[in-house]
Amino acid sequence: MTELEAAGERQVSQATHDEWAYGTGRALPRSCDVLIVGGGIVGVSAAYHLARKGLSVVLCEKGRIAGEQSGRNWGWVRQQGRDARELPLMIHSMQIWRGLAAELGEDLGFTQGGCLYLAESAAELARFETWLATAAHHQLGSRLLSAAQLGSVLSAPQARWLGALYTASDGRAEPNRAAPALARGAARAGAQIFTQCAVRGIERSAGRVHGVVTEHGVIRTEALVCAAGAWSNLLCGSFGIDVPQLTVKGTVARLAPTRKILDGEAYSNRVAIRRRADGGYTVAHGSLLVHSLVPASLRYARQFWPSLKQERRTVRVRLGKEFLHALRQPRHWDLSRPSPFERERILNPAPDFAVLGKIRAGLRSSFPEISEAPFAETWAGMIESSPDVLPILSGVDEVPGLYVATGFSGHGFGIGPGAGAVIADLVRGAPPAVTLHALRLQRFFDGSVILPGPSI
Repeated sequence: MTELEAAGERQVSQATHDEWAYGTGRALPRSCDVLIVGGGIVGVSAAYHLARKGLSVVLCEKGRIAGEQSGRNWGWVRQQGRDARELPLMIHSMQIWRGLAAELGEDLGFTQGGCLYLAESAAELARFETWLATAAHHQLGSRLLSAAQLGSVLSAPQARWLGALYTASDGRAEPNRAAPALARGAARAGAQIFTQCAVRGIERSAGRVHGVVTEHGVIRTEALVCAAGAWSNLLCGSFGIDVPQLTVKGTVARLAPTRKILDGEAYSNRVAIRRRADGGYTVAHGSLLVHSLVPASLRYARQFWPSLKQERRTVRVRLGKEFLHALRQPRHWDLSRPSPFERERILNPAPDFAVLGKIRAGLRSSFPEISEAPFAETWAGMIESSPDVLPILSGVDEVPGLYVATGFSGHGFGIGPGAGAVIADLVRGAPPAVTLHALRLQRFFDGSVILPGPSI
């Protein structure tokens, strides 16, 4: 058996959080001020902020906390390279990250070790340089490093790179710690969290949200936050609300503890690496994601065309069994019977062996100092993407009381604490900490030009 085959059998593991599972003696409440669907980092952050403001909050997760992309991502907490439309939200999120461990009393593995975008060509370096004006406007302190200057932040021969874009204030954290810690903080603040509790649909009164139907009963509420990640399109579609969204699969590996070559994270076209708290690295291919065609790919082809053109070298499109699986997926269902969310509790795709091989090759060519450390784990995650590769954070005009927080397009872990905070502001009727006009759902339907942001 090869290393890749052996590593491929060890899927990423997560804490199950049985103390919050429905069926441990706690009945569902009859009502709450706000119900949140989804136990990823955005959902638990929203629960945390709402509960601390004194609202009664219920969070329903069909599987387990951070069981999908919030526990499977790269662990980057970066401002660098962000689109100007989402950068203020990320800056706000960074402010929250800095104080979060102290607030929660838990180690999230957060440290500001810096972020590098490595350039192999003058064209790449010139492209990175164009972002410096945005960085300067927001006083991020980002700068271009020459090959010689790289030695101060990267313990690898600088001759491999022409230079890099570097933001020293950017950070990293551990995905398997962050969302669970926020969930525990939300519970301490009074939020009620139920895992293994799928939301099937909503009940309305005079057109607005009046209640939520879960697999274990109905909860009365007038505010529902959909933070369901890759499931948001299906769930909102069952309410009659179109949320344009497609998914791509990313394959990731964990290197066993090995030599330290940097404090933060680094990206190149061949490989992306992030130093871990355990002394190893989370590694991925720098520019390879897979989109399996589904009927929604055709339905949203026009809206996604600009981003697909932009990412044509990054996203591989495949036709496989996923198309028929999605074709058989109902769009509406009887709320008294099991829903699609109960039939598939956790999206757990297999890692792509071909991509794992490319990751290993990228390590050998770019970072041979650590390239022979074994893969301790491999896994894959489904990343939900919006047509412009930017989050959707807004209320829904057609259904008063419904709020959407999704479409984070692989950027959600770092921005998650801030996104949860501002969606909590919207629900409370308070002015959000940052302007969210560019991130409203209606931008995809009101004639606005779809301008894709950067994929990383």
